[in-house]
Amino acid sequence: MAVVDQDQAVGRERPAFGNKRDIDEFVEVLGRYERGEISPDDWRRFRLLRGTYGQRQDDVQMMRIKIPQGIVTGQQLRALGDVSEKYSRGFGHITTRQNIQYHFVLLKDAEHAMRDLEQFGMTTREACGNSVRNITSCPYAGVAHDEVFDITPYAEAMTRYFLGHPLSGVLPRKFKIAFEGCPTDHALASIHDLGWFARIVDGRRGFRLTIAGGTSILPISGYLLYEFLPEEQMLEVAEAIVRVYHRFGDYQHRQRNRMKFLIRQLGWDGWRAKYEEALAEVRAEGGVPFKLSPRALQPEQAPDWAPAAAPSVDDVKRLAARVEVHGPGILPGTVKLQTFSDSYLSWMHTNVGLQRQGGFVHVTVRLPLGDMTAGQMHVLADLAEAYSDGTARLTIEQNVLFRWVKIASLEDLYRRLQAAGLGAAGANTLADVVSCPGAESCRLAVTQSRGLGRTLTEHLDKHPEFVTLVENGDIKISGCPNGCGQHHIAAIGFQGSVRKVGDQAVPQYFVLVGGGSTESGARFGKVVSKIPVRRMTEAIDRLLTMYQGQREPGESLGAFFRRVPPALATDALKDLAQLLPGEATPQDLVDLGDTSAFEMVVMDGECAS
Repeated sequence: MAVVDQDQAVGRERPAFGNKRDIDEFVEVLGRYERGEISPDDWRRFRLLRGTYGQRQDDVQMMRIKIPQGIVTGQQLRALGDVSEKYSRGFGHITTRQNIQYHFVLLKDAEHAMRDLEQFGMTTREACGNSVRNITSCPYAGVAHDEVFDITPYAEAMTRYFLGHPLSGVLPRKFKIAFEGCPTDHALASIHDLGWFARIVDGRRGFRLTIAGGTSILPISGYLLYEFLPEEQMLEVAEAIVRVYHRFGDYQHRQRNRMKFLIRQLGWDGWRAKYEEALAEVRAEGGVPFKLSPRALQPEQAPDWAPAAAPSVDDVKRLAARVEVHGPGILPGTVKLQTFSDSYLSWMHTNVGLQRQGGFVHVTVRLPLGDMTAGQMHVLADLAEAYSDGTARLTIEQNVLFRWVKIASLEDLYRRLQAAGLGAAGANTLADVVSCPGAESCRLAVTQSRGLGRTLTEHLDKHPEFVTLVENGDIKISGCPNGCGQHHIAAIGFQGSVRKVGDQAVPQYFVLVGGGSTESGARFGKVVSKIPVRRMTEAIDRLLTMYQGQREPGESLGAFFRRVPPALATDALKDLAQLLPGEATPQDLVDLGDTSAFEMVVMDGECAS
């Protein structure tokens, strides 16, 4: 059983997650594979547990860096930038699980990247593979006006408990955990294997716990296990649930081996009986004592040290441009956004929010497609140390959040963000489109989801009337059914697909509407059409026009599409969905983000290897 010191997770003093022994073991196992002492399958399973994932291109890897709760320091941001410059394409990608990914990394460079990051406390361990994945949490924890309590130390404690846990790397498939302290489910905890929602009952802290949520081929909102679980039982309950999953999960069928399928197989009562047995077993072994220290329970305080000197605007420009991005795929800077005369006011409206602590705000740095260059990472590090508290939080919307920004410093911060190409307004609006990497690199993807993401981002930027119309709504894109772009729970979601028109392959997207996180849990979008990729901007216009004309006062985009019959959306898109033999233009046959004719290539994925 793993052990965790609860005094470790206190404020900004954060001990390392990285471990040199993990990297030494990676090198040793790689050597055994290269000498033919272990099979390719054994090597693949091992490297996945060390965050090294095969791409659709030969001889290059995707590397995923585990960023617990998305929290990074200025030093770590610089190290992440340096690694992207030395071993990848000069930029990194923020995922919907608050990780950092690099693509097109040579296997020979994986060790060096790991060692560079370990020096600053970061790890790739259990970032991929059949493991307890990165534990995510609400980015507003500690500063939100309406949070029940700050869930940061609890998420931190659970991360340290399961990192390197004996069962963490030998599960039937991936296992996901999220923490939320606000009434709004910013962390989307309802679609996780363990969803922890902060509660206080009779003066005691604890959690509402849901289990076995998920998306992909069987979208399910988590089942309620406890309406209130006292905080001191948190780790032993999690331990018991993981034991049951390890013992009874399906190791043979990769499409049916998430925890949601285990509960389906055993039935709720059958699963609950296994769980109660495992919990009794854990407690008979002495349990998993958990109690936060008084220091860890103290509310987060404003920085009490002198901030670093802010770089000049000219220095920011030079630093941001220091590294040239390169390589295949859609590169940062290729998403073209307009500049408006009221840009600062627009940015204030969409990217800045008041903290519960007077005099401070949190600022969202919007990153189109979730990308930031090596130079921009260095700039963000400098700005975090000059204007924030020396840290930043990566969000599931693929952005960067600064907290503890003084209101009086906002304009200076904005000018420097603008100089680095990071001053785009529209964070967390309809225009802030979320996308998985798609067929640019992923072995399972059907379509170039980043190409559609760029197209829709630019289209909505040119139509601000639609963006201002939708006060609450989002667009998410995945290149396959697995849902790494979380399209199932978007107000408007797109899932990559293909259709045959005669003997020609045409890239298309399933259109889903009505998804979202609600007070009753996750709601999943319904498929209303299948639209060729080159018609997607027209499809968006029609769906938003329908919302404009038929919404009720204060109704969100997702709630609107849950209220109206799906057939209305289907009918509005009917002619766009039709494409008969002989009607396809040469452009219809080319995916967004590509220049050559579309060819469906879906490879054997490594998600469940």
